[in-house]
Amino acid sequence: MKWLSVLPQQCILLMTCLLMALEAVPIDIDKTKVKGEGHVEGEKVENPDTGLYYDEYLRQVIDVLETDKHFREKLQTADIEEIKSGKLSRELDLVSHHVRTRLDELKRQEVARLRMLIKAKMDSVQDTGIDHQALLKQFEHLNHQNPDTFEPKDLDMLIKAATNDLENYDKTRHEEFKKYEMMKEHERREYLKTLDEEKRQREESKFEEMKKKHGDHPKVHHPGSKDQLKEVWEEADGLDPNEFDPKTFFKLHDVNNDGFLDEQELEALFTKELEKVYDPKNEEDDMVEMEEERLRMREHVMNEVDINKDRLVTLEEFLRATEKKEFLEPDSWETLDQQQLFTEDELKEFESHISQQEDLQKQKEELQRQHDQLQAQKQELQQVVKQMEQKKLQQGNPPAGPAGELKFQPPGEHKVGDAPKHPVGGDQPLPPGHVQEPASRTDQVHP
Repeated sequence: MKWLSVLPQQCILLMTCLLMALEAVPIDIDKTKVKGEGHVEGEKVENPDTGLYYDEYLRQVIDVLETDKHFREKLQTADIEEIKSGKLSRELDLVSHHVRTRLDELKRQEVARLRMLIKAKMDSVQDTGIDHQALLKQFEHLNHQNPDTFEPKDLDMLIKAATNDLENYDKTRHEEFKKYEMMKEHERREYLKTLDEEKRQREESKFEEMKKKHGDHPKVHHPGSKDQLKEVWEEADGLDPNEFDPKTFFKLHDVNNDGFLDEQELEALFTKELEKVYDPKNEEDDMVEMEEERLRMREHVMNEVDINKDRLVTLEEFLRATEKKEFLEPDSWETLDQQQLFTEDELKEFESHISQQEDLQKQKEELQRQHDQLQAQKQELQQVVKQMEQKKLQQGNPPAGPAGELKFQPPGEHKVGDAPKHPVGGDQPLPPGHVQEPASRTDQVHP
């Protein structure tokens, strides 16, 4: 059904085709087989993971909403602004009771999952007294104040959270790639410091040689240009370059037949260009850099072709782009090896941050070592005390209490002050004929 692909992509909410770290597979088909191997009507198209931590919950909500005829019809007539503004979310009040019940169940499961994640995280740092309600606030894709039922606010929050997260996804990938490149250079320089002068020069020469070898590659066509698309038409699709037709090309590469070229379908078009620069068998070619290059190519085409910025290319947008001058006479495309990815100041700042993190890690490890040492001393002391108590019991001596007193009295022994009173000075009557003698005084003077 149309909305299965339109909603996920138009609102940048559902199943936006992101290529996380996977290499897109080139489409290698013959024109004579196109009609016989098209998408089967009614066949469910599996969308790739969006990369969101709530991806499964997102998919399940979509699948349930799809079963409601009213909601599906409203969706097909809604534009992207209506979806992103929350207007579509209000239609949730009109869906069937069965659908709402299933959505309620999905939300309860998601809340339970998030609570388990929170508990696991807290347990890892040995934190007790977890306030789940407060910690659930960090998750913005559902209404944590109502953990039991799925309301229009939940759909609205899910749309807005996914929209924001996916729009920032490319930016985050670029930042992570930059850190990756700086870490590579940092580690290379640190390694050089460990070498003597002769070995250092050999390593520097090898590094420059690999850079030169990597940069020695065939010309890379400008992404989205006529030359680039004709190359795909000829080499990947196996068609006559003299018969290149933009409309046929679009339909051929709209793999799921939904009327759009999504991000994954676009990125698959650049495989032939990337293969000119990167080969996984070559030591000088970094596959992480290849994926960054693919991302840059896709972003460039989207910026040039995607008029309404919905992260989808329609046939109309595609054909309009082929009429531009840039399509026929594009500027040269600079690959990553022709660009400065970071400055020396940025590298120094990055290394400073690394040094601080390493110092903090060392302090943490030292505190942990001291803690472990104290725990070992405590256990050793407890073991010694236990052995002493056992030894006392074996010798017949009762263990002492906290103040040193005996915990129990052996038979025949009494505490001081509890000894039986003797007739002398006691209260018991004297036997007949017994005369009590006065107590002697130590200070008495005898004649």
